[in-house]
Amino acid sequence: MQNFEYANPSTLQEATSLLSAKWGEADVLAGGTDLISCMKDHLHTPKRVVNIKGIKELEGISKSDAGLRIGALVTMEELATNADVKSMAKALSDAAAGIPSPQIRHMGTVGGDLCQRPRCWYYRNGMGLLAMKDGKSLIPDGENRYHSIFGGGPAYFVSASSLGPALIALGAKIKLVSAKGPREVPAASFFVVPQNENQREIALHADEILTEITIPAGAVKSATYEVRQKEALDWPLAAASVVLHMKGNAVGSAKVVLGHVAPKPWDSSDAAKALAGKTITADTAEAAGKAAVGSAQPLSQNAYKVTLAKVAVKRALLDAAKQKA
Repeated sequence: MQNFEYANPSTLQEATSLLSAKWGEADVLAGGTDLISCMKDHLHTPKRVVNIKGIKELEGISKSDAGLRIGALVTMEELATNADVKSMAKALSDAAAGIPSPQIRHMGTVGGDLCQRPRCWYYRNGMGLLAMKDGKSLIPDGENRYHSIFGGGPAYFVSASSLGPALIALGAKIKLVSAKGPREVPAASFFVVPQNENQREIALHADEILTEITIPAGAVKSATYEVRQKEALDWPLAAASVVLHMKGNAVGSAKVVLGHVAPKPWDSSDAAKALAGKTITADTAEAAGKAAVGSAQPLSQNAYKVTLAKVAVKRALLDAAKQKA
């Protein structure tokens, strides 16, 4: 690990003043479950690390008439066990509870999950975010069994965020703060697909800190279902977060967002259309799953993800339908 300056601010204003407008100069440390490994592998070599764990205003979960406010320093364990999150945004608590490592659930933070770098082994082995060689990606003809089945390139990594699909489905907003002031970004716009190696996979700027998430109030049914290869520490192979706005026993409108199958959480309007006006049964849930993967473009080794994503949608829908809105 390269030497770095360590800063331990106690206020958000102090923390933002320590950041840089250029990536690579300073990194934000919260739980550290991703940053430390990136620094050890020399993927990140910041001159300064800014520890935000002592900033109290970034903590806590609160409920109001407007909805839920979740601080960036809230841990996955807090998110998974909080009663208000369970009742108002079950898809989000499901996603946090699905992380199988107790250590990561207790150390990893909400902000860290959203800002973590891709787990793509090309990127993690220093081949760049897009794994390009001679103007061509190495991934389509290489080892790609854990890569994307949507998007068609040039980015083939999958978004590593466990919470992203649920937040998009729930209509969440993400607050970002720099020394210049705050701005708010819809969760659906926070994840982006880079077109070159100089771009990031999230809308966060180098001089900003993700401070909180807000989820609007509303009577919805929601759930997240993830498929992992093993029960021990592992990242999902495919996931689905669903939100249902009901009209009686039928679906008034729906959101179906897939995770770990594209460079960003994949919002399936086709699946949502397949559900409108329908009651949730095994058959309608299966039809929505088929619609969700209708435009999938699997690579040479990952066609199995199409089946997993389809099943994840079906099971998430059946789980959500049981919930009391």
